[in-house]
Amino acid sequence: MKTLLILRHAEAGHSFTGDDHARTLTERGPSQARQVGRWLAQSQHLPEMTVVSTAMRTRQTCIWINHELGEKAPTPYLDERLYQASSSVLCSVINETPESVHTLLVVAHMPGVQDLSTQLASQDSAEHAVLEMATHWPPAGLAVFTVTKPWAELDGRDAALATFV
Repeated sequence: MKTLLILRHAEAGHSFTGDDHARTLTERGPSQARQVGRWLAQSQHLPEMTVVSTAMRTRQTCIWINHELGEKAPTPYLDERLYQASSSVLCSVINETPESVHTLLVVAHMPGVQDLSTQLASQDSAEHAVLEMATHWPPAGLAVFTVTKPWAELDGRDAALATFV
């Protein structure tokens, strides 16, 4: 069994220059990301691989998560396809994950993270978690899925949403 962690970046500020890609975290953002890192460490959902959008706010989120994970943090892989990606693009990136990876963390953006999570949630998902995830996905919101099939075959209604943090 594998674990898929889908994370929306922590709270980001507004772009006054029009450069959305360069938006940085707000004062609350690092704290939110560190809380995610602590939760991952305490819950034993330690990522073996992390794939991150190239946007500044997602990279900063990953830095603060890895700060909390310390030596257990994998080196993040920056993937430009994740910047403002649709659910289908996010899924295709996940499909490329090597089968040797048992826990994958994806750090990306709304609405793609929510759309993909809604698409992946199987009938075996925790109903309360699905309702919460589908109605309100705050900054640093994290969906935790259990996956039983190969990464390359993941496409829809085939991962159980265990919890939404």
